[in-house]
Amino acid sequence: MEAIIVAGGLGTRMLPLTLHRPKHLLPVGGVPFVLHQLAKLSAAGIERVVLATSYYADQFRPVLGDGSAWGLELVYVREAEPLGTGGAIRNAARHLFSGAADPVVILNGDILSGHSLSDQLISHRSHDAEVTLHLVEVDDARAYGCVPTDPGGAVTAFVEKSQTPVSRQINAGCYVFARGVIEEMPADRVLSIERETFPSMLAEGRRVRGYVEAAYWRDVGTPRALCQASADLVLGRVSSPAYAFEPADRWISGRADVDPSAVITGGSSIGVGAVVGAATLVEGSMVDSGARLGERSQVIDSVVGKGASVGPGVVMHNGAVTDGDRVTDARGTPREHRRRDISP
Repeated sequence: MEAIIVAGGLGTRMLPLTLHRPKHLLPVGGVPFVLHQLAKLSAAGIERVVLATSYYADQFRPVLGDGSAWGLELVYVREAEPLGTGGAIRNAARHLFSGAADPVVILNGDILSGHSLSDQLISHRSHDAEVTLHLVEVDDARAYGCVPTDPGGAVTAFVEKSQTPVSRQINAGCYVFARGVIEEMPADRVLSIERETFPSMLAEGRRVRGYVEAAYWRDVGTPRALCQASADLVLGRVSSPAYAFEPADRWISGRADVDPSAVITGGSSIGVGAVVGAATLVEGSMVDSGARLGERSQVIDSVVGKGASVGPGVVMHNGAVTDGDRVTDARGTPREHRRRDISP
């Protein structure tokens, strides 16, 4: 079985953390985010993954290797220019095995989900579907497009964002495709599966189904969401085959230097080589490798990037410091970033 991970986005919602690396390599629970997805695919029986990259594409291979550590064959594909979700899938599909009969799993590269991919595959096969989407129910669907289904699970519409949603079900970013559907998609152009491919299939009466499961789900697309996802993993609110530790109030790398008087809590993670000073409070936050927190600083619900530093006495709340940057303002305000071209 094969899968495609769509990981080519610029990560503009994740700024400033994506100034120097793609969002898919930012850590969650001390582990680069995309490793959670690779481990999930492997656990579901996937043997080969095509990783569709674009932004900072050269950074993936040194971190992920050939995939053998997770029992996978990992193939890298780089888009010359952004092609949208559908265009990225169609471009990556050139590297799938030709003539294979198994369906193809597609993952958006910024989703952390505890749902059963194995059960989604079973549902897809048992209903002879052409596409099966993982759907989740949210309390307020106004920020999302919604995907209503009939009582039998068939998708009936793809509805854009609205102040009066017709359903609380939304697209959760994990799909199972029949290979023929991917082969039919137009190549070498920008294509959105949400706005073009799926609505066209419904108009043609094709077999598009929803797989609804009320498991943990988070769109890890902003610094705050990244911080929350990491804390949820450490606290045990969601599990991942790539995170081998028991649920706890904190995760601290064995190679971090944390002063005994520091308080680390709320699902915080402290990366390799990080230094946490005396009387420092870290709560619900993510401190990446090599970062330094000065004495008496407070880092709350915030992300401190690789090699970044927070000065003594600084108080950060709901903040984000990019790799190598520093915060010296006692109010916890990072120095202002000049607007810059974020192309690699």
